[in-house]
Amino acid sequence: YNIVGKPVSLLLLQENATVTTCHRHTQDLTALTKQADILVVAVGKQEFIKGAQIKPGSVVIDVGIHRKEDGTLCGDVDFETAQEVAGVITPVPGGVGPMTVVSLIENTVKAAESL
Repeated sequence: YNIVGKPVSLLLLQENATVTTCHRHTQDLTALTKQADILVVAVGKQEFIKGAQIKPGSVVIDVGIHRKEDGTLCGDVDFETAQEVAGVITPVPGGVGPMTVVSLIENTVKAAESL
C-alpha cells in the first residue's frame, strides 16, 4: 500500500481527482470499481479484477506482475476480459514496469548525487 496506493492517491489528489482507496476490507468492491474513470490496480493477486468489474471506457492501470504456472506473465487485472471493457489498459508485461525501472534509476542517481 505504501509503495503504490498512497503515492498514486496523493498524486491524483494533487491533480484534483476524487480518489477512492480500496483494501481487503472494502465492501462491494465491484460497485466501486465500476464507478472509476481511472482504475489503478495493485492488489498482489493474479488476475483479480475481471472485465465485469470495470466501467466501460475507463482507463485501467495494472501495476501487478505475476508468473503463471505455464511461465507467462500476467497482472492483477484479467487482461483478456478487461480489454473488452476498458477504453485503455496497460499490458503486463510492458505497461508500468518500464516506468518503475526508470523511476528507480532516477531516484538512485539523485541519491548518489546528494552524497
